[in-house]
Amino acid sequence: MSGTVLATNIAGALLLPPVNLVLLCAAGLCLRPRWPRAGVAISAGALIVLLVLSTCAGALLFVSPLEQRTTPLASPRDAGAQAIVALGGGRMKSAPEYGGKDGPSHVALARLRYAATLHRETGLPVLVTGGVPDASAESEAAGMARSLRDDFGVPVQWLEERSSNTAENAAFSARILKGAGVKRILLVTDAMHMPRSKAIFEAAGLEVAAAPTVFFSRERLTPLDFIPTGEGLRRTHYAMHEWVGLVWYRLRHESAVKAASAA
Repeated sequence: MSGTVLATNIAGALLLPPVNLVLLCAAGLCLRPRWPRAGVAISAGALIVLLVLSTCAGALLFVSPLEQRTTPLASPRDAGAQAIVALGGGRMKSAPEYGGKDGPSHVALARLRYAATLHRETGLPVLVTGGVPDASAESEAAGMARSLRDDFGVPVQWLEERSSNTAENAAFSARILKGAGVKRILLVTDAMHMPRSKAIFEAAGLEVAAAPTVFFSRERLTPLDFIPTGEGLRRTHYAMHEWVGLVWYRLRHESAVKAASAA
């Protein structure tokens, strides 16, 4: 694993829940000897916010504004696309039930399922993108291609296996697709991930028809969604990661994506 990938993940952990709120709570405890009221207020506030953001209902505070920035693809055949691009979403490592091979995570599987649906409806060729940011022996793209073939009966035309983040997904995929004469794509990723992904792929010089999947904000709320759970915290973490990513992309990656895709 590269130092850049490790540093990025450590920084993300410190900036996002639950670590940022745990650190804030600890800071409040440190302030108690000198400023008792302020210290207690900070610690209690951090814990209350953590509890709220650990519910699926509370996560919607960050999830809904993101997902409202994209809409489900209404008519794939009329989108004018020439290819389908499915973004990687992590892996399950050394799955014993599959002979110890790595496989797509549940996030990646949701994207692959929708990519397979779009392929059957449109007949368009598929590109999968994902490298080895965790220094595994096999790229995420290779595992995705195997799953599409074996689990969904869908062939994969192109594999992009060098990338370690969304900006590189776009830059390296654009070079492959432009070489094949592809200018417009159906881009498949989660609804929360779509605003950032679409902007990055367009900066790489591709025309993008957004094909988002997994809309958490469209789910029907139940009383259980107001109980703190690991899933609620995961959704909050994911959404806040995307908000930070949108800002970070604007500050750093936009010009780099354009340069890399034009090379």
